[in-house]
Amino acid sequence: MRSLAAAFFILGLTAAAQAQSLTTRIRGEVEKAEGNALVVKTVDGASAQVALASGYAVGGVVKATAADIKKGSFVGVGARPQLDGSLLAVQVFIFSEAMRGTGEGHRPWSVLPESTMTNATVAETVSRVDGSTIMLTYPGGEQKVTITPEANIIMAVPAQAGELVAGVQVAMTATKQADGSFSASRVTIAKAGAQLPY
Repeated sequence: MRSLAAAFFILGLTAAAQAQSLTTRIRGEVEKAEGNALVVKTVDGASAQVALASGYAVGGVVKATAADIKKGSFVGVGARPQLDGSLLAVQVFIFSEAMRGTGEGHRPWSVLPESTMTNATVAETVSRVDGSTIMLTYPGGEQKVTITPEANIIMAVPAQAGELVAGVQVAMTATKQADGSFSASRVTIAKAGAQLPY
């Protein structure tokens, strides 16, 4: 379980993987799956040929809500800065307890322009009609985050390679090959109506 959650996090929530010049983010629907080869129709309408590395990892995410974010939860929050210095959440990933401490801290998030990623413990939560405010704490700092209904809130769940079939929604960080195809070692499946992670 720890490896699956780590796989998802490395896919979309760490800046390091995104910084490599030959890596790219692939998000979309599986059109064809044969062995370790996938054809993915991406969210921008393109078709990506992806070869999955031997021993590749598969993880899943399900839709969650602000009510699932509890005091003491360990979360990864992709957000944009607000004028008052606080953050506005774009995506919130709720880690399993086994993943507490993964990538802890606050840093730029290269997935979206002018955004940050904060992996931290929820120290305080305040709910209101139009959303929630949480205070995240990590060694050396804290961040105040507003979560509106527009934020993509997801939670890690187990997944199996057998679930990679035509029609499923997937996200991955892949390396572009000389022939224009891609290779990847981890795939995240969006389950039960969950929005694809960035």
